[in-house]
Amino acid sequence: MSKQTAIRLPDETHKRLHALAERTGRTATFYIREAIEAHLEDLEDLYLAERATERRLNGQDRTYTLEEVERELGLED
Repeated sequence: MSKQTAIRLPDETHKRLHALAERTGRTATFYIREAIEAHLEDLEDLYLAERATERRLNGQDRTYTLEEVERELGLED
């Protein structure tokens, strides 16, 4: 199921979006959806990384050296 939403775009962005759609034979909706989906994934990754960094800096999580991981997994030479 899909939901509909409305956004306001600056005039220049709107103009560029519709010019692209016209040149390529795709809809402006297609490009809006593509842009949101691609950027949304990047934002989710960024916020996850920021949260992990905060937890590490606050002492809630710790990091492990390569040697510790190798020892724990029995991968020492």
